[in-house]
Amino acid sequence: MSKQKIVVVGNGMVGHKFIDNIIQADSDQYEVITFSEESRLAYDRVQLTAYFNGKSADDLSLTSEAYYQENGVKYLINAKVTELDTENKAVVTDNGHRESYDKLILATGSFPFVPPIPGNDQEHCHVYRTIEDLDAIELSSKQSKSGVVIGGGLLGLEAANAVKNLGLETHVVEFAPRLMAVQLDDGGGALLRRKIEDLGVQVHTEKATSEIVEGENARYRMNFADGSHLETDMIVFSAGIRPQDALARSSDIEIGERGGIVIDDYCQTNIDDVYAIGECALWDNKIFGLVAPGYSMAKVAASHILSNGEDESSFTGADMSTKLKLLGVDVASIGEVHGKTEGAQSYTYNDEIEQVYKRLIVSADGKKIVGAVLVGDAEAYGSLLQIKQNDMPLPENPSVLILPNLADDSGSAMGVEALPDSAVICSCFDVTKGDIKQAVSAGCTTMAALKESTNASTGCGGCSALAKQVLDSELSNLGVEVSNDICEHFAYSRQELTDIIRVNKIKTFDELLESHGQGLGCTVCKPAVGSILASYWNDYILKDEHIELQDTNDIYLGNMQKDGTYSVVPRIAGGEITPDKLIVLGEVAKEYDLYTKITGGQRVDLFGAQLNELPAIWKKLIDAGFETGHAYGKSVRTVKSCVGSTWCRYGVNDSVGLAIKLENRYKGLRSPHKIKFAVSGCTRECAEAQSKDIGVIATDKGWNLYVCGNGGMRPRHADLFATDLDEQTLIQYIDRVLMFYTRTADRLQRTSVWMENLEGGLDYLKEVVIEDKLNVAAELEADIALNIENYQCEWKTTIENPVKMKRFQHYINSDEMDSSLSFIKEREQRFPKPSVNTDQEAERNQALSSTQQIEITEVS
Repeated sequence: MSKQKIVVVGNGMVGHKFIDNIIQADSDQYEVITFSEESRLAYDRVQLTAYFNGKSADDLSLTSEAYYQENGVKYLINAKVTELDTENKAVVTDNGHRESYDKLILATGSFPFVPPIPGNDQEHCHVYRTIEDLDAIELSSKQSKSGVVIGGGLLGLEAANAVKNLGLETHVVEFAPRLMAVQLDDGGGALLRRKIEDLGVQVHTEKATSEIVEGENARYRMNFADGSHLETDMIVFSAGIRPQDALARSSDIEIGERGGIVIDDYCQTNIDDVYAIGECALWDNKIFGLVAPGYSMAKVAASHILSNGEDESSFTGADMSTKLKLLGVDVASIGEVHGKTEGAQSYTYNDEIEQVYKRLIVSADGKKIVGAVLVGDAEAYGSLLQIKQNDMPLPENPSVLILPNLADDSGSAMGVEALPDSAVICSCFDVTKGDIKQAVSAGCTTMAALKESTNASTGCGGCSALAKQVLDSELSNLGVEVSNDICEHFAYSRQELTDIIRVNKIKTFDELLESHGQGLGCTVCKPAVGSILASYWNDYILKDEHIELQDTNDIYLGNMQKDGTYSVVPRIAGGEITPDKLIVLGEVAKEYDLYTKITGGQRVDLFGAQLNELPAIWKKLIDAGFETGHAYGKSVRTVKSCVGSTWCRYGVNDSVGLAIKLENRYKGLRSPHKIKFAVSGCTRECAEAQSKDIGVIATDKGWNLYVCGNGGMRPRHADLFATDLDEQTLIQYIDRVLMFYTRTADRLQRTSVWMENLEGGLDYLKEVVIEDKLNVAAELEADIALNIENYQCEWKTTIENPVKMKRFQHYINSDEMDSSLSFIKEREQRFPKPSVNTDQEAERNQALSSTQQIEITEVS
């Protein structure tokens, strides 16, 4: 039997989600072909702003050509479908390619609305929708000092965040009387405006732009209908979206009065075998501009096709509640917030000192939630949303749900136990509490296993805390003890072990095991304890009593690469280096034929050193004034900097000088995970400080401190912690943050996850660090001072110890090099030759000295 052909027009997030549903069904009845108008396959538009924070297009990618090829999905990129022949069931692209179909999925999405303003099509006027749009914005920013975003909604504020991160003086122009007019009420909009303006973004509401003309002091002048004006070098339009329905309009498919492809509950159009999903689809006269409803449509359409119409699953609308962080400000909106529900009453909490606004709208009888607005503190969003979505009764006094420190005393049992099985925990993948319960019953006992089994928390990540609560609750219900013990050898969490080591001044693993543990230890507790010991006492990690606690990278003071060689990464504080030191790096790399690469942290990586070469390389570098860069350790790595006020005409303070001071201060600090810093000399933010664990930005009033951002698998923008600090106070706060993190974080936990898991989050961290709520500030500072006092360059200590030098041999009884390694030349440098014989590789590893551990950890 021949396969039915499904053509998917559009390969955005929703189009790809439909394809993935078909793939996961593992049906051999269908052939899928998709057309992407862009030059790449589907990527995550929700995280688009992260592109300006160091994420690449590949990082944002949701799929790959290899994945489609493996699953038999055909695809065409740069292929715009311009003609639809529903009578003959075929589509035609702009270059004349014709493709027939049995089932057609229109996932064409939406396009940005650009108001019809004279002058809106000039060179430095942009929209904010695709990666190409962001590339154009970034290019314009390099020729601009200021930028205006037209539109103060969700997308507009995302765009404003991007413009600000590019270092421009940033303005938001909004036609409505408040920001986020659809989601927020007057009180919430007013506070959001205040908080955003405090961050340096100027907001202009009730402004209708009448024309864009040449400016006097900037590139453009925006004239407003009320007679006022604003000058700027760049303009970004983010005034809403419109359904991309032009293709459907060219056929006899029904279109809504104000646009959008009309669909029924099964996402079918009025034409047989033609479906529409996502932002191009109009259901019940509504367009849904969030990704979660699009995913639901994709699931419904796929189920309807796969079951030949027998599956009764249907699309019944979507909750448009949303929680997000806009320019570092927590904002959430649930349900109906504009007083349209007859008889509705509201409770309002407004703290102007802490800048927190909460409004809870309830039904006339006070028993049901109608809506809620949260600005400045959105912690209650998860529980309020579940109460609303599951029609749960409210406590006798509903105000306790938004008042601080009272929700736990309400006696209303609003925890996860009270949620019905139908409660949707992860809206991105439609994962219910019942789905999680089923997964736990089938053997899921960790979040990693739950993610793999259900996809919960793998989309936007906003449900991770709630999903973990449900997981732990279900494990407890099944009689499985939910333990925070680090392993079977210690009945303590990492934080508890940290306190034990610090208070009892325990200096070795054996001492800790004897007094507080059992057995011999394992690959979980040994590195964790090794890290804690190093954090407090900063002892030489290759001492006999410590060496068994180290992984391969720490044992050999360098990252082991996949071919068995090592990297050498000397510290280059702040990225500043003398010509003489640059020459030494070049000479060493040339002498030992090492691959050289400048890193994102402004250092030089030297790759390809064999084990026996490491001491000689280190000696040359140490003699030239270099020291270890700790690229192999869970420790402070780098402090990136721009050139600051020394050279840059925009710089307002010496970012390089401060970066060097910070890197030299914290260079010996071992921590639960790696830590990266950056210092920018002005708000143009060339050092990308807001994507680092510790970020510092100069202003004309001092230094602004950002904390707990990071890139990697789970990128997170840093939060503004304190503003206009003098250098002494800045360093004092960083001391406290770093040591509080080192004391209280879990093993291998990044600062971003650590802060999110703190009860009270950023506000609590401010209380501990700035207000000294726990009365531990002096103790934290003393711990850092002790760490600094005990710092040593591990390379230098090692080459001065003949006994330790014996470790750096390939073979126990020989000084020979590893002759099995082979290399090729590319781009004028040496690369490891691709391995073709795994048996030979195994033999080579077996021949390594018995003292060498083969556990390979994360590469810097």
